This record gives sequence, structure tokens and C-alpha cells, in this order.
Amino acid sequence: MAATTTFIVPKRQILTKEDLEKFHDSDAFNEFIGFIERLNNSVKGLSLTTECFISPTLSKMLEILDQMNAYCEEIPPVQNEKSRFGNPAFRDFYDRVVNNAEELHENFSLPSAAIKEVSRYFMESWGNRKRIDYGTGHEANFMAWLLCFEKLGLIGSDDYASIILRVFQKYIDIMRNLQFKYWLEPAGSHGVWGLDDYHFLPFMFGSSQLIGHKYIKPKSIHDKDIVDEFSKDFMYLSWVKEWKKVNEGMIKMYKGEVLGKLPIMQHFMFGKFPDCCGIKIPSAVGASQMNMKEGKFRRLPFD
Repeated sequence: MAATTTFIVPKRQILTKEDLEKFHDSDAFNEFIGFIERLNNSVKGLSLTTECFISPTLSKMLEILDQMNAYCEEIPPVQNEKSRFGNPAFRDFYDRVVNNAEELHENFSLPSAAIKEVSRYFMESWGNRKRIDYGTGHEANFMAWLLCFEKLGLIGSDDYASIILRVFQKYIDIMRNLQFKYWLEPAGSHGVWGLDDYHFLPFMFGSSQLIGHKYIKPKSIHDKDIVDEFSKDFMYLSWVKEWKKVNEGMIKMYKGEVLGKLPIMQHFMFGKFPDCCGIKIPSAVGASQMNMKEGKFRRLPFD
């Protein structure tokens, strides 16, 4: 990484459908989805128990995730009879993450100027403090956090499988704990096609894991004994004839239903990595005027 690299604290830059279209035609989009696809391909035929090489960078990632889990364990939910969603104690967890994120990132071999940028993606990976919700946009920011490390030369293709089978899986485990403990509001619902109220990528990566499996077929999801036996080894069991077709469909769905939706991508963060293709950074005044002009007085959901 050149010493003259200028790092940028990530900001939201997608405000309109035109911005989203510009992003989809950009190098930034190709870099991001390419990274997702490389990770997806790396776990074909592998189980969660597959032995993995853990590099020093991945070891530090696991340590920082352990710290997030510790925060969750240390902060109990509070009595909240007003709503079945949104326990206010989540805000204490979120504040703990934000207040410590930059210091925790000092443990990585990051250029000091990059810490504010990389740590911001990490902060945005845990949900929304105000709304006490979580959705696929937050999940995408976690992937952007991982992409930063590749762009900085701290992880490479040899790490891909371990990133999914160890780092991403631990992140998902922690998020499940947070969702249950603090009753996080699902940040948007996708009705009949919705695979999960909160996540998408475990289904994509999980279907990749099962490509070529001798015994587990998509229809195996209906067999409780098979699901019970293999649920700790694979992220996803589904219902079409070939796992390869499932996985290909997942990639298309992710591009269209996550990266292609303005209510999700308007909350995606852009710094140096990824750089949003020259889209202007909208000011608060400009954003407000845009919404008033279009009659949009209600906030868009996160996803």
C-alpha cells in the first residue's frame, strides 16, 4: 500500500436510484461482488468442521469478535414491556462497540491512517443504534470490513475458506445471540421469498458448501434427522434439485434483492475501500430537500 494513500472515513453516498445505477456500473460494485463470489467459491464442498489455516490477521479478527461476544454477555437486556422488539440495552452494546472499535483495530497491522476507515465498517456491521434493528445492509458492511483487509494486503486467497468457515461463521453466531437477546427488529421483511428475517449470505455460502455432497440433497431439508445430524456442519439445506443451481440462484438474488435495492444500499458506507465511483457525498440539507421534493417524509427501511 503506497504511503501516499489517502483514507476516508466512510459515508453514505447512494441517495437516489440514479446513484444506485451508477454504483452498479462501477469498479466498486465489481470489486465487492467479486470478493463475495471468490469467498463463495472457496467453500465448495467444505464443512464448518474442515481444518483451516488461521493467519495472524484472521486470528486477530477472531479475537475482536470474541470481544464483541464478551460485550454481549456483559450487558443484560432490560425490562421492556412496551414492545416485543427493540430492547434498549442494545444501545449500551452498540456504544461499547463504537467506543472501543478504533482501539481494537490498533491490534491489526493497519496503517494508522486507515484505522478510522476500517473500524467504521466494523461499527456499521452490528445494527442500527437508534432503531435497534439489523438487516442485510449491516451484513454487507461486515463484508466491506473484510474487503478492506484484502485491499490492504493483509488477507489473500489462501485465507478465503477460513474467512467464511471461521470468521464469518463466528460473526453470524454472535449476531444470532444479539438478535435473540436484545430482540432486534428485522430491518425489513421480504415476504414469501424471505430466507431469513436478518441474513442472506449464510444461505449463499451454505449452498456452496453442499455442492457435490454425496448424501445431502436439497430435499433433505424435509428430513429432520438429516437436518439435526448435519446442521452443525453446513449453513444451508434447501429444496431444489441441485446445490449448484441453488448457489447460482443465491448469487443472482443477492445482486438483485440486496445490492440492487435502494432502501438497503442507501445505508451502505463508502470510503477508500470501496470507493463509490465518483458519486457525490450528499449533504444533510441536500438529502432533506431531495426527500421533500419527492414527498418522501417517511424514512426508508434498512432492507
